[in-house]
Amino acid sequence: MKYSSIVLAIGVVALSAGCSSIDRSRDLANPKVRAETLAQQVCSLCHGVNGQSINPNFPNLAAQQPSYFMAQMKEFRGHNRLDPAGFEYMWGLSRSLTDEQIKGLADYFSKQPPAASPSSGTEAVKAAAGKSIFESGVPDKNIPPCGACHGPLAEGNEQFPRLAHQHADYLVKQLMVFQRTDERPEGSVMKTIAHDLTPKNMEDVAAYLQDFPAR
Repeated sequence: MKYSSIVLAIGVVALSAGCSSIDRSRDLANPKVRAETLAQQVCSLCHGVNGQSINPNFPNLAAQQPSYFMAQMKEFRGHNRLDPAGFEYMWGLSRSLTDEQIKGLADYFSKQPPAASPSSGTEAVKAAAGKSIFESGVPDKNIPPCGACHGPLAEGNEQFPRLAHQHADYLVKQLMVFQRTDERPEGSVMKTIAHDLTPKNMEDVAAYLQDFPAR
């Protein structure tokens, strides 16, 4: 009986040690914690383990451009992104991350399969209007097509983010941030582009991007 108790006690200790090991840590201030561990133990709470967020308040990170991801994380860490989500969530979470951890997070999420379209059933008229803005811009307001910077498949590049299948609510909120505030000081290009977009323009193109068609 004593032997069984000892074995059980050893097992509990071993399990506890495993849960608090470096590979299961949520310690954002420890530079030794691997980026993959942080992604799965911390970032996943809002963005999903594979970067596919189910909450429209939090963006999909799956298949995001790594260079863009790293730039945004460093903006958060330096308290330069002042939009509400950045202030409320990301400032504290990013403040102690090292450059190496940020690069690791970017690599991790960029290799995850892209989020699938949520099939929200966007109305045909709205989808057509959004498609026109994405592919042709708004010529009478000198607004260029989104695809000129974000690519014809909305996959982004080093400087501009992937937009395909991003949450429409999140996209509209960010467009409004660019248009109405100085909360994203690094986004000078988008501030100019978003300046003359109407609320309907934003909703149309965001809806089209959320349900971006497979090619």
